[in-house]
Amino acid sequence: MFKPIKSTKVYEQVVEQIKGMIMDGTLKKGDKLPAERDLAEQLQVSRASIREAIRVLEVIGLVESRQGGGNFIRESFENSLFEPLSMVFMLEKSKPQEILELRRIMEIETAALAARKINDKDLEAIREIIEEMKKTDDEIINAALDKEFHYRIAHASGNVLVLNILNAVSILIDEFIKGAREMIVSNEENRHRLAEQHEEIYIALKNHNQKGAIDAMKKHFDFVDKYYY
Repeated sequence: MFKPIKSTKVYEQVVEQIKGMIMDGTLKKGDKLPAERDLAEQLQVSRASIREAIRVLEVIGLVESRQGGGNFIRESFENSLFEPLSMVFMLEKSKPQEILELRRIMEIETAALAARKINDKDLEAIREIIEEMKKTDDEIINAALDKEFHYRIAHASGNVLVLNILNAVSILIDEFIKGAREMIVSNEENRHRLAEQHEEIYIALKNHNQKGAIDAMKKHFDFVDKYYY
């Protein structure tokens, strides 16, 4: 199963071998890795090298350590990109606007992809979110529903990479940009405009109108961006 390693950068070779086994299907989501001692014996390396490799795999989001349970290939990757992205954001001294620009670039095209692929289940979920937003004036609830609205569109795109990247970007927005939605909805007219924009996006998705979805999402971001910049 594992191959003995001979290298000066031993932990990197351990990382590459485990990544390779994930790529070829030998290791799958949720699989438990052998104990450190067993891995060290099979790979003929020190336990310190195994521990370093596991730490690297945790950082890049491929492995999770469970207290008292061992190390596992992650089953869910929805939040695994957040920490690396947030570190890049801080180390590069990025501006919050750069997060918004990335989200805008991705979500407009994602809307087109979703319009082509969306199924009845996702349409129903998006419709229910819109209806729930009409029922409440609680901004905390509405903010959560707004986030779920965009998440469901990404889900409807059927692209796992898009879903995970947008989810990480969304968390970054929550983390570093506060209060923009509050500024928007403090004006009652803006609340109605947001509701209309969500409805237009939904109709385009329902009609599998890719251009309509792009136009509606772009209109939505044109409006929202005025309050972020």
